[in-house]
Amino acid sequence: MPTLAQIISPVGLIAAAAAFASVAAQPAQAQSASTTFFVTSVGIGNGGNLGGLAGADNHCQTLAQAAGAGAKTWRAYLSTQPADGKPAVNARDRIGKGPWQNSKGAVIAKDVAELHGANNLTKQTALSEKGDVNNGRGDTPNRHDVLTGSQADGTAFAAGDDRTCKNWTSSTQGAAMVGHSDRIGLRDDDASKSWNSSHPSRGPDGGCSQPDLKSTGGDGLMYCFAAN
Repeated sequence: MPTLAQIISPVGLIAAAAAFASVAAQPAQAQSASTTFFVTSVGIGNGGNLGGLAGADNHCQTLAQAAGAGAKTWRAYLSTQPADGKPAVNARDRIGKGPWQNSKGAVIAKDVAELHGANNLTKQTALSEKGDVNNGRGDTPNRHDVLTGSQADGTAFAAGDDRTCKNWTSSTQGAAMVGHSDRIGLRDDDASKSWNSSHPSRGPDGGCSQPDLKSTGGDGLMYCFAAN
């Protein structure tokens, strides 16, 4: 008497296996779709010249789309300073109301107040859109400097000293305030542990070139939040 395996054709077995694989892959895609926060896996590559806020937002949107989380409005966590008759823009006002979670489902913060207070942002939770842990202090290369241009409360700096690489349009003069995605720095102080306002960029090119950003432990990375 023929066995069940003999009754089922090879083609049928292949089709069944493919169907099972498709079902098994669905939770991962659903998890990506629920992502509302990530650190960019790559920078734009032109130092602090991000093409302004619009260029930075587009970078977040493009990376989210590639990771299966593009059906949201993504914003870069960046502030701009008042200049040329235009008012400042606060990073905290650009990113929606929350809550925000990473690609593994860990909640970073339930709202804007918690994000700028006792949040859950650590090296292990500040994941890229791909779900990877970003290199931090002690890793090679260190990439923990994340561009923000912001004060600790998520607001912009006043006009004067450049902290936004000329509102994200310069890869030469100026500087950019950065945070530490791993919450670790050279000292055991609040600034070194700050995720969004640790120190200004610096370097021989002025502070906003790609080599300058890399020289202090960065790579032009950004925080991206789903604003809706």
